[in-house]
Amino acid sequence: GDMMGGYVLAIDQGTTSSRAIVFDSQMKVVGTGQKEFSQIYPRPGWVEHDPEEIWDSVVETIRTAIANAKIKPSDIAAIGITNQRETVVVWERDSGAPIQNAIVWQDRRTASYCDKLKRQELERRFTRKTGLLLDPYFSGTKLSWMLANVKGARARAAKGELCFGTIDTFLIWRLTGGKSFVTDATNASRTLMFNIATNEWDAELLDILRVPSAMLPEVKDCAADFGVTDAGIFGAAVPILGVAGDQQAAVIGQACFEPGMLKSTYGTGCFALLNTGTDMVRSKNRLLTTIAYRLEGETTYALEGSIFIAGAAVQWLRDGLKIVQNAAETGPLARAADSEQEVYLVPAFTGLGAPHWDPDARGAIFGMTRNTGPAEFARAALEAVCYQTRDLLDAMHKDWKNGGDDTVLRVDGGMVASDWTMQRLADLLDAPVDRPTILETTALGAAWLAGSRAGVFPDKKGFSAAWARDRRFEPEMDEKTRNTKLRGWRNAVRRTLSDS
Repeated sequence: GDMMGGYVLAIDQGTTSSRAIVFDSQMKVVGTGQKEFSQIYPRPGWVEHDPEEIWDSVVETIRTAIANAKIKPSDIAAIGITNQRETVVVWERDSGAPIQNAIVWQDRRTASYCDKLKRQELERRFTRKTGLLLDPYFSGTKLSWMLANVKGARARAAKGELCFGTIDTFLIWRLTGGKSFVTDATNASRTLMFNIATNEWDAELLDILRVPSAMLPEVKDCAADFGVTDAGIFGAAVPILGVAGDQQAAVIGQACFEPGMLKSTYGTGCFALLNTGTDMVRSKNRLLTTIAYRLEGETTYALEGSIFIAGAAVQWLRDGLKIVQNAAETGPLARAADSEQEVYLVPAFTGLGAPHWDPDARGAIFGMTRNTGPAEFARAALEAVCYQTRDLLDAMHKDWKNGGDDTVLRVDGGMVASDWTMQRLADLLDAPVDRPTILETTALGAAWLAGSRAGVFPDKKGFSAAWARDRRFEPEMDEKTRNTKLRGWRNAVRRTLSDS
């Protein structure tokens, strides 16, 4: 048996589902629970979640995971939380009730507000302090929209009656019965309101966004005392000791602790983060500068490139075009595509992310002929993810010279199970791609933060040593083919951009 209390529970609250995972003291997964929840689309480009539905799904999956692990709630030593970033919840301090649905990171409703702030020449000020761009993606403009559009909200917020939080903050508030109003540095760094150099909420930016500071949570390190769960919720009072936004949790779960290490997560979107150590790199290529993690008061920075559509392109093949019945079919289908046809899908369904940041671009397909069919579409969807990763990598190398060009990419997320896609990724990047044995890297990162602080998991060094590779994909494509394909991709993107 395990030592008493040797288990760690990770809550992974994602964009389309909530998951709970129990790890034993050897960091092995022993029980899981997962539940999908509703995506609400009130208007084109708007995306919302019901915070109550998210909360219910989290509680249910925790109970399922504990039952599946065949342990008692009191066997859990600590909880780590990782979450979809940038999604905004505002709730009443006394009742805990949300004032409206959460506005999700993908939501574009604040595009015109962002444009207005840009016209006032404020973007440089935000970028200098937060490392972010003025894009609807981040929390700040979403929060400002909510305060302006929910009757009486701004006045109530100023009086301290309302709480703002990203999903981690909302869950901790609920899990602790309203006792803890906190977030971590990684989630804070995505709000457009947090100064990542000084590690404080920024009064000037709050003023521009018209956000009362009274509604903001306290910001802690990623491994810290975030509060203790109310025993009534799932049967035990357990300390919450680790929190990080999903992409940062994956950096940690991939043990990318050294400057120059790069991880890319292929989920709904794709997110590549390059650890730049204590260097707060100012991107000249519209990448984001963000906090990778903050441990024991020391901040480690990253360059981040985000692509809005990765796995979502495969879901579109499945649900929109009905070309496949499940995502796993796309690899074999792509392998069967006609190599003579160069078909490009630019999946700008909700605009283009880094390094373009064009919210008005829309998806397009180029190079179709009369014999283009499902196989070519599948290949184009999977290759789009690889091409976009290449664009991010190129931008990172331009921005940060210390990193060298011999980067190895550590990958995770649902899409990396496809050998075809990973081989094509290595081919188009002209760099090795390492897939770990544990694909639950986001949850593992959150678990490690909590478990290492609780003393049941190894320290940073021990954890790095335990990271294990399942397979390395080496590039095999000849340079001429690669260059031809990359040229075709760049041409397709150029023709998709909204101002072309």
